Amino acid sequence: MFDALSDVARLRTLMLLADNNLSVSEIAAAEEEKITTVSARLQVLHAARLIERQREGKSVIYRIADDHVLTLVRNAIAHAAERH
Repeated sequence: MFDALSDVARLRTLMLLADNNLSVSEIAAAEEEKITTVSARLQVLHAARLIERQREGKSVIYRIADDHVLTLVRNAIAHAAERH
């Protein structure tokens, strides 16, 4: 899990999903990246059980797996931002 959290782009994606359930194309548009790049990132996050996916019609919607994941990510970001 912590390997998945070690990448800034994956953290950015998790923070996007903190507020919304999104498809890969919506995430790619928000991050101004290629769908293939975002899709690979989502695979890593899903394999680490940090996000879940659900098919809705022709789309797959991604969301944070649970509140513990969101708390972990927010605490990690806050800790990294502290000056010692």
